[in-house]
Amino acid sequence: MTRVLYPGSFDPIHNGHVEIVETASRLFDEVIVAAMRNPQKGEPLFTLDERRAMLEETVAHLENVRVTMFSSLVVDLAQEVGADFIVKGLRAVSDFESELQMAQMNHKISGVDTLFIPSASAHSFLASRLIREITRFGGDVSAMVPMAVAKRLQEKYGR
Repeated sequence: MTRVLYPGSFDPIHNGHVEIVETASRLFDEVIVAAMRNPQKGEPLFTLDERRAMLEETVAHLENVRVTMFSSLVVDLAQEVGADFIVKGLRAVSDFESELQMAQMNHKISGVDTLFIPSASAHSFLASRLIREITRFGGDVSAMVPMAVAKRLQEKYGR
């Protein structure tokens, strides 16, 4: 059985993330989606509990996917859950540069390999940061996020 870990801040989860989870769920026996508070990304819009709820609702149709939260090194969580690999999505060359460095560092300190899954061009422009900004200014992101996320974004911004 092959178990993979898909970590991220998921603030909020969008259709590009969903694509990576669905692809990983077809390729591997078990996928663990793990949301974290990333201090490098500033103050989050959604709490970890809110993100957990959105993630669980979004992946409920995938029997081999489970959701967890973490506040440690990704490699520590990977070892804790018995992940064979870390999975990361790639949208563009710029993602590859930063993700490759992280993958190499993670491998050096833990021996855990990272596998990259490229997103489809239909989702390559999506970024949680942009989703938050568009919604904050009243834009419609309902085609870019799962329905549960669109609803919570509207509630968060009082629309």
